[in-house]
Amino acid sequence: TRQIELIAEWMRVGFIHGVMNTDNMAISGETIDYGPCAFMDAYDPATVFSSIDRQGRYAFGAQPRIAAWNLARFAESLLTLFDDDADKAVAFAQERIDAFGERFRAAWVAMMGRKLGLLSAREDDGALADDLLAWMQRKGADYTNTFVALGEGEGAGEAAPFESEAARAWLARWRARLAIDGREEESRALMRAANPAIIARNHLVEAALRAASDHGEMDAFNDLLAALAKPYDMRPGLERYRALPEPHERIAATYCGT
Repeated sequence: TRQIELIAEWMRVGFIHGVMNTDNMAISGETIDYGPCAFMDAYDPATVFSSIDRQGRYAFGAQPRIAAWNLARFAESLLTLFDDDADKAVAFAQERIDAFGERFRAAWVAMMGRKLGLLSAREDDGALADDLLAWMQRKGADYTNTFVALGEGEGAGEAAPFESEAARAWLARWRARLAIDGREEESRALMRAANPAIIARNHLVEAALRAASDHGEMDAFNDLLAALAKPYDMRPGLERYRALPEPHERIAATYCGT
């Protein structure tokens, strides 16, 4: 349950751990040893930044699957404590591991519901979220800015252009779904609380590191840290932290020690 809650929160903010092997999970449900971590810009579940992840094992969308795999390895180490009968011990563990997928999906749908401002739970909410993400992937839409733009109303802004027929059709479904709850201000407040306006974008982190390591200048680091201290508060003067990287600023890989 703790791992499910943790990874759903990672995915809420577009976080990629990068090296989520068995020794980097804890029963406390905390994020540990995330050296080559990164935040996603354009939405793609296959996004990988970790320089050591050459096959996408720890990609953004693979994080739930690898968590279940890690938990299965953990269960194997505990089999002798579950039951003296080996078959019963395996069955006991397998039943719980098999429940991971359904439980994660429920937590993920609830999390996405908050990002979309849904104040109640309905059966088709998961499909609504899935369809938005599918459009975002086709469009190459920025994960963070798209949800912020939705919260600001009608997907306004260059960060999330909803001008296509498919996007307008989805917006109509979403607005109809919000109307079922019928409390627009509460929905907007829920979205503002669930969708950070500012994340530690890779090019900003790289620029801060370079300024500090190459020139001993800490202003970029301190300014970024101050902005990230209130990530849900889009204050005047911080627009640059929502800007996407220029082609020459894009980061292809992150490393242990970042």
